[in-house]
Amino acid sequence: MAQPPPPSRTASVGPPNVGGMGAPPASTPGGPGQNSQQNLNQIVLEYLNKKGYNRTEAMLRKESLNVDPNGIPVIGKVADSGGKKWSPSFRLVKNWIEHGLDIYKAELVRLEWPVFVYAFLECVCECFYDEAQAFFNEYKGDFEEERGQELQQLARISLPEHVQENKLAKTYREHQYAVALSSMANATLVEFLEARERDGGSVISTILQNHIKIVPMNRATTARGLQKLMEEKEVENKRGVMWQGEGIPGHYPGSANTDPNASSALSKLALAAMPMDPDLMEDVRADLGQEDSLHPPAPGQNSLVDQFEQNIKQEPQDDAAPNRDAIPFPPSTARDVAMEVQKVRENRDRFRIEGRTGGVGPGLSVTMFTFHNTFDSVNCIEFSGDHTLAAIGTAESYIRVWSLDNRALASPHDPPGFQASSSRRLIGHSGPVYGLSFSPSAAVPEPATNGYTTGASSPDSQPRYMLSCSADSTIRLWSLDTWTNLVVYRSHNSPVWDVRFSPQGHYFVSCSADRTARLWSTPQIAPLRLFVGHDSDVETIAWHPNGAYIFTGSGVGDKTLRVWSVTRGEQVRIFTGHTGNITAVACAPNGHVVASADDKGEIMLWDLRTGQRTKTLKGHGRGGIWSLDWSVESSVLVSGGADKTVRVWDVQPNKETQAKANGESGGGAKIDGSSVGGGGGGAVSKTGGKTKGPVVSPDQISCFQTKKSPVYKVRFTQMNLVMAGGAYLELA
Repeated sequence: MAQPPPPSRTASVGPPNVGGMGAPPASTPGGPGQNSQQNLNQIVLEYLNKKGYNRTEAMLRKESLNVDPNGIPVIGKVADSGGKKWSPSFRLVKNWIEHGLDIYKAELVRLEWPVFVYAFLECVCECFYDEAQAFFNEYKGDFEEERGQELQQLARISLPEHVQENKLAKTYREHQYAVALSSMANATLVEFLEARERDGGSVISTILQNHIKIVPMNRATTARGLQKLMEEKEVENKRGVMWQGEGIPGHYPGSANTDPNASSALSKLALAAMPMDPDLMEDVRADLGQEDSLHPPAPGQNSLVDQFEQNIKQEPQDDAAPNRDAIPFPPSTARDVAMEVQKVRENRDRFRIEGRTGGVGPGLSVTMFTFHNTFDSVNCIEFSGDHTLAAIGTAESYIRVWSLDNRALASPHDPPGFQASSSRRLIGHSGPVYGLSFSPSAAVPEPATNGYTTGASSPDSQPRYMLSCSADSTIRLWSLDTWTNLVVYRSHNSPVWDVRFSPQGHYFVSCSADRTARLWSTPQIAPLRLFVGHDSDVETIAWHPNGAYIFTGSGVGDKTLRVWSVTRGEQVRIFTGHTGNITAVACAPNGHVVASADDKGEIMLWDLRTGQRTKTLKGHGRGGIWSLDWSVESSVLVSGGADKTVRVWDVQPNKETQAKANGESGGGAKIDGSSVGGGGGGAVSKTGGKTKGPVVSPDQISCFQTKKSPVYKVRFTQMNLVMAGGAYLELA
């Protein structure tokens, strides 16, 4: 409601003729009939009371208490204390929000960040430099975890001209920050600020009026109703995570364009499968036909040719396929044909996992491979695609490879009489080995002898190469035929954290502490692309199933998941929301959803087409989720990490179940392992008869807990079987 104009400070001017009510003319100062400012206020107050303008009357009475007899404002109140007004004003509203009713806290807490930013910028622009710096240092710790990157940019501001030069500050000053509030929460806030106006409420009210746009939510703010509304608007009940449209213009969910004037439209992605080479397709079809004639399908079972046609058939959809000519590959070989035939066979005969919701899913089993006597020196574990080899990278700078079927790993360079064992040690790096990746392979069975197969994989289909990366800033390519180092790739100038072969082979990608990811091809010693944009170490990488996109995850100071186009070498998506360092990334086989995990135990699922987060999965303890993988149908996700568990997750969106659990138990249910499906053993501890531990999402299907083995690697086979690898810790 508009306030009446302030009383005149000129003694010679009489009060206005209000509503026909006359008033005696003002006498000369000091005369017996003098009308002071108090007389004027009293006349106006009587009029407001008579007309029933109660709120305006109350506000005028407050103002009258803060002026001298001549109507001059009394200096010393928070609202008039120059640069020193910002800190007590912000502290006032911050304490009220954080100690207020929980039903409104989830909404109001999102006001703290924009109020902090605008208060700091206003203080700088008013030339209170020391006060601005003191205010920034006093409260920045409350936002460092979620807003570290923006705080780094704001910390460079100390003069008014810096506000115009700083891109982030300029964006904030030129746009209003949108925050969604329910009508009750907004009314409660306004009432509090009015009641505490003299203590700093007016300062915060001015910021809200000038810089923050309150978007109304027309729904009752019960705990359940608010949670459901937040889910619909992609809201997370925590500071700093915004629903679509919240915040300032310029960064839309998933968009890689941070220009404030950019359109909110996301760039189109080609997410369909990479088209198969025509010659390879004909060879595969011919071999499948021959297999069908030699081994006819069982009754009710598809033939291999029918299964192949079903796999390559493109249903009508919006997804386009990447241009195969834009990503050159070497000519196909007989090995490629054999691997494609095996993929079709496995796809037909696999254990099928249908998608269900609410944490209800199949009773999956996990085959766990545990490495003993490692003395806590294992940095990474990797399995080959044909499931015949396992390798570890160690802190002692060497790599060790084991045969999982206990065959001898011989080399043509072995001296005469050398007795090959089922493991080999590869030496060459001069620093700890952090990442390994086998070249693509498939478990193609040996040709039949006398009508029977041996059960072993054909040597022609086994992995031929392995990549490794190290703290010595190099990447090495190893031959698995001769067990020797073939190539050393040098370009990174800091430790290389991860390396991954593309799904089709030939290309690979690496990421490093130098804040870059790099694309390579095995025949060339120089990188083909540099992916630059992260503000801190790029800690993990993954490929899109069609090989046209790369995913990179970063840590402290960045904490973003980014998607890069291989052909253009530029960002096409940025996903923000993690509060921990991103430690694992995996894209679903359908190419539509990517999962990212962090060292705080959270997994987030992102829709590549819409750029939105679809789910947040919780249950792992702190320390890091180190590996993720998807079922063939993209219906189930499996994870493993430092909390010594393997967990199976339902990934189907189910807002009703999620809202029910969050509404009744405040964001999740603390449950023990016996309540979480078929694996048992949740990561919880009990103290004094009360169960304490991480909040477990209702989407968890199973939890498998080891005794003393952190889980370094989880993997779904093409038959939908789960493999996991860990190292036994003697002192755990």
